[in-house]
Amino acid sequence: MLVLTNAPNLQAEIASANKPNILWLVIEDMSPALPDYGDYTIKTPTISELVEQGVKYTNVYSTSGVCAPSRAALATGMYPSSFGANHMRTTSNTDETGLPKYEAVPPENAKMLSELMRLEGYYTVNNLKTDYQFKEPATAWDENGPYAHWQNRSAGQPFFAVFNFTTTHESGLFEPYGIRKVESRHYFSNDVARIAELPKHHAVKTTENESPIHLPKDTKFNIPPYLPDTPLVRRDMWKMYNNLAETDRQIGAVLQLLKDDGLLDNTIIFFYSDHGGPLPRQKRLIYDSGLKVPLVVRFPNGKWARTTDDQLVSFVDFAPTTLALAGAKIPENMHGQNFLDDKKREYVHAAADRFDGFTDVIRAVKNKQFKYIRNYRPTQGYYLPVAYREKIPTMQELLRLKEQNKLNLYQAQWFRTTKPVEELFDTINDPHELHNLAGDPKYKDVIDELSVEMNLWLNKIGDNPKLSESALIAELWNNQGNQPVTAKPTVSQISGQMLSVSSATKGASIGYKIIQNGFEPNAWSIYTQPISIAKNTQVKIFAHRIGYQPSEITTLNF
Repeated sequence: MLVLTNAPNLQAEIASANKPNILWLVIEDMSPALPDYGDYTIKTPTISELVEQGVKYTNVYSTSGVCAPSRAALATGMYPSSFGANHMRTTSNTDETGLPKYEAVPPENAKMLSELMRLEGYYTVNNLKTDYQFKEPATAWDENGPYAHWQNRSAGQPFFAVFNFTTTHESGLFEPYGIRKVESRHYFSNDVARIAELPKHHAVKTTENESPIHLPKDTKFNIPPYLPDTPLVRRDMWKMYNNLAETDRQIGAVLQLLKDDGLLDNTIIFFYSDHGGPLPRQKRLIYDSGLKVPLVVRFPNGKWARTTDDQLVSFVDFAPTTLALAGAKIPENMHGQNFLDDKKREYVHAAADRFDGFTDVIRAVKNKQFKYIRNYRPTQGYYLPVAYREKIPTMQELLRLKEQNKLNLYQAQWFRTTKPVEELFDTINDPHELHNLAGDPKYKDVIDELSVEMNLWLNKIGDNPKLSESALIAELWNNQGNQPVTAKPTVSQISGQMLSVSSATKGASIGYKIIQNGFEPNAWSIYTQPISIAKNTQVKIFAHRIGYQPSEITTLNF
């Protein structure tokens, strides 16, 4: 396999072609625990085929160790800690804010990637999951839901589709002895009788309520040193890998639909996970176990197949790269860059704040070898007693062994009652980040470099880690005390049956529907220029700035 330490400028070749379809295949809660990344515990033939036919990226990082902030970064191309999206979740009530929910508020010129792709002529679909830390505007997607599919687009129209697979989520580990039930999902085609159902598996089942078994129960596992080697931990790892294999099968079903539709060779496919692994001391943490993910990109007709690229890639880079593939301009508000371009990253950044009812404040920066972590609450321990995580048998096992004083040095690290202000890890020689080098004078220059880079980053994106969540919300809401509301659209009639529409709220997206003969389209069109209206027509119009409440819908009859 050819290794690309500095990938070629792929964008120049792609830009000259017709606009490709772009398909994101997103799994949840999974580190690069794949045979193509050196973990041979389970076979993943579908993912391995993508690797064989595409580019494997080996240094890809989420901006957070948990899903909602990560998805905010993917949707906007911006760091979630720059616009109030880093607390998990904004829909979680906290003792501090007393609010049942709030929404992150990106700058007024920010739009969701999917809406920008619609403006480029793409049919955009999101299958199953959103979770962006803000309510997506109705203009964001042509289709959004469990049956959203590229098959419903107009003939010849390019598509941008996101398919989310939830089987590998940490909740699949909750049962002590069972495994997650996998319910069949259907992907509808044009709301008619033809339904493409996920293929029936041929693996053995334990019971009718359990997932298919892809992995022998006596499989040996390489248990990370921060977890104890006990039957319960091995059982959770068995569930984790089994659920990964089941997800591989589900991905294969979606790709088969792509092949059946004759679209494989005009589609760029991204495969990745929304953050690191599901196990304790992985998800929610700012170590590589919580941030590092697999990424495979398959280009049309097998171009650049069987290559490996070790450049640093951040989740904030996915949106600008996708826009570049579509031939679109990258908005200035995006923090990311096109990772197919010649210019490569020197650093990736990450942040951790509140998780459910428990708050910490941590920032991290990493180059290819070293990660620097700054703890803003050093008198607070690393471990947060998140109730959702404590449903995992491995977490219960860790807590039981801790109480019995039976954890070894590495397993007990997570439960320290304080943490150093600064941490430095050599992630090549210490991939589990167990040996803090911050106190070693030999690494002073490395710490100084990464500390300066962190300060520059915080200043550039406007992230104030010391800001309380209540003060953050007041800042997002311009000290109004309540969530701002997008101004109702102003509609004026020009030159006969032409309508001009505007909103007093800067940055608001304006959506409209034209209803004729009683037929109302499912999707809202995006207003970009005056609309021509025929007689005996009804028009519905609304405005919505991300992070604000949408306006009321204005209905006009002509």
